[in-house]
Amino acid sequence: MKKDIQIPVVTNVFMAIVKEYNPDFRCDDWNVYLINNKKIDLEMVLIVSHGYDEKDKTSIMRKKIELLPANSFAKIEFIQPELFKLNNEFKITFFGGNQLFEKTFVFVKNTIKDSALRVIKELGKKGILSK
Repeated sequence: MKKDIQIPVVTNVFMAIVKEYNPDFRCDDWNVYLINNKKIDLEMVLIVSHGYDEKDKTSIMRKKIELLPANSFAKIEFIQPELFKLNNEFKITFFGGNQLFEKTFVFVKNTIKDSALRVIKELGKKGILSK
């Protein structure tokens, strides 16, 4: 029975952590984005995130996006710089067409930093892209 289960590979979907100016608070914030570079819409997107290392872990956060259109992106959450010392994991589950997809993105501890920022063309902002 298990041999009959087909788990499709997720392509053209990315997570990004972006440093951007917040005009309300007049400071730079770090935000997490989900990028859909597919030619199809993503439906019922579920995102489960948490941070962890050998001795510490954060609460589990859950988010849902009903529809993420083809070739678009969505801001998922604000992330505090104090969490950069942890591995930050984002598990994404969604429907594409009539098929269920799942992928885990991990930003390894201490890799989210100013020196790692690169322009993310889909967002037009500087950030760190996880594939």
